[in-house]
Amino acid sequence: MKTKIFCLITFLSIQAVFSQKIDSELVEFQLLKQPKNLIEENARKLKVTVTSPYNITTEDVINNSKLDFQKDLKNYDNLVIESQNEFQQKTKDHDLDVKKAKEQYELENTEFKKYSLLERLAMTDQKKNPVLVVPSKPVYYKPLPPVYVKPDLNNYIIVNNEVLASKININGFTKDGNFLDVLVDIQKMNFQDNAGQSFASQPAKITVKVNGVEKSNTVFFKEPEFISSTPTNNINKPYEEKIHLDKVVNFINKYLNDNYGFQSVTKKIFISTVKNKGKYDDLEKSHLYVTTNLKKLQPEISEMNEMAYLGIKKGTDIWQQTLDKIEYKNPKSDFNSKIAKYIYFNFMRLNLALDKKKEAEKYLNQLQENLIYMDLNYDEKTELKQLENEMYKK
Repeated sequence: MKTKIFCLITFLSIQAVFSQKIDSELVEFQLLKQPKNLIEENARKLKVTVTSPYNITTEDVINNSKLDFQKDLKNYDNLVIESQNEFQQKTKDHDLDVKKAKEQYELENTEFKKYSLLERLAMTDQKKNPVLVVPSKPVYYKPLPPVYVKPDLNNYIIVNNEVLASKININGFTKDGNFLDVLVDIQKMNFQDNAGQSFASQPAKITVKVNGVEKSNTVFFKEPEFISSTPTNNINKPYEEKIHLDKVVNFINKYLNDNYGFQSVTKKIFISTVKNKGKYDDLEKSHLYVTTNLKKLQPEISEMNEMAYLGIKKGTDIWQQTLDKIEYKNPKSDFNSKIAKYIYFNFMRLNLALDKKKEAEKYLNQLQENLIYMDLNYDEKTELKQLENEMYKK
């Protein structure tokens, strides 16, 4: 009887261990990424000055096109007179060319007649006999009157320094001051041919001053970049230059925002939890605290973020309290290494997502100290390596 009772207890214990069902939820949330160089909130005032060879607007292109049409219209009568004079000269030249052709034919024919009949027949078969070739008579084509055609704006780089400056912005800064003074000098695009392909360079110098003190002075896009697999005389250079100019401006924005801006980034992480009811209700509650409040994070609303972080902490506090109860050497415990494993992974994922590498490393060290008691499958080993690489990545 005692043996049966012992077996029953053992079975129930094993069942309890294997009934720890771990589920994961993919959580997407937004986070305010801190810049490399932090400037106090009341000093986030930006001034951008751009110098470049570009200084044209849509109105300029259209007005210039209309002016060119008026010039063509005004010059049309002169163009007709020039074409008539040119035709008269071609007619005179034609008469002279016909005379020369006939004289040349007579000379060749005289020489041809000196050959014997048999020789002449052979030369004729070989098409070596003299032939009179009279040049075609010129035909007069009166120039068509000019017709106005709207210019193709794709063939123009319609931008000026003020427009370029307006496209350069830093998140979190206003353009009503010059505490952060950005000077951008963009050169004209230099096209080059290399092995039948088109390359181009467009040096862009970025100088940044903070409160009057120069902090950086760097030139980008100095080296030629691949543009097209065809030579430069076969590409639409204004179109290619316009595309590259947009690329330069986008790069400048990214460079400045990485260094000084407050950027909203979207992150996705898996948060795991144990699904059993009863003894794991607190862990279920912690899962709701963390996942729900991560989704509440709003990069631009600091008050909401403060409340969300407090909610997240309620969940992580339960995780920490649970870790304190883990019995690593007792796989039959309700709070065994399987529970510890998913909590450690949660802590590492969460802290890395929140840019808290030191905190993530702390839980990595704790996991490694107890790794001998944990059974990691292939996917978990792969993820652990990825998390570790992210922690120590510069």
